[in-house]
Amino acid sequence: MKAEFARLGPVRAISRVRSGSRARFALTLTREGWPDLNSIAATMALSRRGLTMLAAKKTVEDLIRQSSEQAEGHAIVLLPMTDTIEAVISDLAKAGIRAIHVDHKADVDVALIRRRLKLSRRQFALWYGLEEETIKGWESGERTPDTAAKSYLRAISNRPEAVREAYAHTE
Repeated sequence: MKAEFARLGPVRAISRVRSGSRARFALTLTREGWPDLNSIAATMALSRRGLTMLAAKKTVEDLIRQSSEQAEGHAIVLLPMTDTIEAVISDLAKAGIRAIHVDHKADVDVALIRRRLKLSRRQFALWYGLEEETIKGWESGERTPDTAAKSYLRAISNRPEAVREAYAHTE
């Protein structure tokens, strides 16, 4: 049996991250990124941080499949042992995959988003389907957005035009 495995090639050991915290990442692979993709390095980077080799492999395969069917492949992955956010992003970038840290617990500065978009509370509420009083409560600190609202506000912050179009679109 040892001879059979030797015939398949050298076996690589995975040096797993020994300490760190859980972190969620949004992964993206574009069709244009295929020439730079190193699927083995990407799989190893994910499995080093606590995913099983099979789960890491399936994640990378899903990205490849999606990006072949569409312009981009997307995946969300929760890594059990993240050494540093920067290390994960760097390792995956070297493998040809764009990674963005997704922190659902981080606070969202609604006033900053609104001011950056140069909208009044009323305009912001109308453009994105929110209640003006709710926005006022968030901005004053009387209320805190729940997880769904934080996600929506992050989407507005990251892609305001796309969210506006999606909100306005009716079939």
